[in-house]
Amino acid sequence: MGLDPAMPILVVDDYQTMIRIIRNLLRQLGFENVDDASDGSAAIEKMRDKRYGLVISDWNMEPMSGIELLQRVRDEEALASTPFIMVTAESKTENVVAAKKAGVSNYIVKPFNAQTLRSKIESVCSV
Repeated sequence: MGLDPAMPILVVDDYQTMIRIIRNLLRQLGFENVDDASDGSAAIEKMRDKRYGLVISDWNMEPMSGIELLQRVRDEEALASTPFIMVTAESKTENVVAAKKAGVSNYIVKPFNAQTLRSKIESVCSV
């Protein structure tokens, strides 16, 4: 299954270092069209302006958490079908269940490598 390297991806994290890490992993996988947002509100604004093929969002952010961002994305008709991968440092079952209920496409627990990221992207963006 081929992934489209031109697919626009939005990385959402309030920690710039994590954005840089994910951006570098995406670059290793051949993705160049990567934007970022430092919180959920900024992400929603960017998503209204541009259609993304994938959103990769951290769970723990202020003032809008990743789960709140996911709920907002799923509530907006124009954005609802966007594949959404949640990144978190916690692998608590209740978090996974909450994310699934909110409509997450997939889930990655930190730390992760390029291969893990590739397999998650392939699972949600199968062409």
